[in-house]
Amino acid sequence: MSLDQAYCISKKTSLSGETCKVMPDDSSSTWPAVQIKPFLDYLFSECGLAVNTVIAYKHDLQRFNQFCQQQQLHHPNDLKPLDIQNFARNLFRLHLSTSTIARHLVTVRMFMRFHLLNRMVDHDICSLLETPKTWQRLPRILSKQQTITLIESVDPDDPLFLRNRALLELLYATGMRASELADLQLAGVNFQIGFIRCIGKGRKERIIPVHESALEMLKQYQLQLRPSLLKENSCNNLFVSRTGRPLSRIEVWRIVKRAALATGMAGNVTPHTLRHCFGTHLLQGGADLRSVQEMLGHADVTTTQIYTHVDQQHLRSIHKKYHPRS
Repeated sequence: MSLDQAYCISKKTSLSGETCKVMPDDSSSTWPAVQIKPFLDYLFSECGLAVNTVIAYKHDLQRFNQFCQQQQLHHPNDLKPLDIQNFARNLFRLHLSTSTIARHLVTVRMFMRFHLLNRMVDHDICSLLETPKTWQRLPRILSKQQTITLIESVDPDDPLFLRNRALLELLYATGMRASELADLQLAGVNFQIGFIRCIGKGRKERIIPVHESALEMLKQYQLQLRPSLLKENSCNNLFVSRTGRPLSRIEVWRIVKRAALATGMAGNVTPHTLRHCFGTHLLQGGADLRSVQEMLGHADVTTTQIYTHVDQQHLRSIHKKYHPRS
């Protein structure tokens, strides 16, 4: 998927045209609006950021553009550190979360460094600014039995049973993100060796092993249901919709939500919950942290380490086993 296609999809715009503008025509003649699309293209093409990340940056910059126009800031050299602080205060007044405000400031910092790289500003005004400290929330984890119950909750009488069951099996078997599963290609599944080739954030490729039960359900879906869903359509994505089009990550999210409702599970259960379960259950079973990091596609092992804090029962057993006074 190209970046322009992603912009169109995010705005529910038809892809039939030759171009898809990022900003409305009436805002594309003033700074910083005029620099937003070149910056986003830079993030996508040269920095290799994921499409969804670039779209999030686009929305942040649209809000920053509105702020700059209100403050009569018409050139990057007009911007001072105090203006960035005032922008953060405005975000706080909008009752945005700390993590959202922090992301906006990261976006502005990268945007201004892009101007420095292109010699549009003399110095980096954001170098001394600090982003708000965010709480590190522990992810919600289902027990192994709860996870199995969730996967098995799909109604066998549902015409889409094979697809939905295979989708849930694969999410838990691999720890893939919803967008990664939606983009998974037919050629990315190796049934003989038992692995999938996943394209993750920043278009980085990783190989993830898949267990037999998930592969068997995938085979049944691919042979028995997928051809009837495709009809006359041609699609290389493994998972397709009722109309034979590539399944979107939003539909992946809905399938998981429906399964959670069917089991009566309280709280917010999403595809990312199964990703958290994948990482935590592997560590509970004795997997090493580095291997789990590789399978999850985390750039930094500190991101994976959060799952070591979730397994309270394992920590208690270690303490009881090895502490001399236990």
